[in-house]
Amino acid sequence: LLFRMGFEPIYWFLNPTAAAIAFIITTVWKTSSFVALILLGGLQSIPAELEEAARVDGATASQIFWRITLPLLRPAIAVALIFRTLSALQVFDIPYAFMQNGASRSLETLGVYIQKYTVEFLDPGYGSTVSLSLFALALLITVIYVRVVRVEQK
Repeated sequence: LLFRMGFEPIYWFLNPTAAAIAFIITTVWKTSSFVALILLGGLQSIPAELEEAARVDGATASQIFWRITLPLLRPAIAVALIFRTLSALQVFDIPYAFMQNGASRSLETLGVYIQKYTVEFLDPGYGSTVSLSLFALALLITVIYVRVVRVEQK
């Protein structure tokens, strides 16, 4: 029906740019609820008395946000950043599904790369080496995040 109306179909998985946009939208849609849940938990852990005391002292809403809410929310933000960074490094399901539908190699992540070498090319040694490298990278990023959050809290 769309062809008869003069519209050309969009081949999402064949065009690398369109495939990357579809991948980003899908990943954000999949993971944004988890990040929102972490931040909601962080917001609920902030005592209401602090905001009330600030309002009594004459603080504006922006001052309350920047000087009370955001500093107390930093640990939750750090946890959300750690989880999102690690899941972004290890993402496998969405690019693999997209590549099965004809997407170009532009969506090949480390998870897909590891799977390709261990299963398709039957080279478990190389796949294990890349997996350990991915673990080391994830550990390094986590340590950096934790140290930055600790320094900011002192």
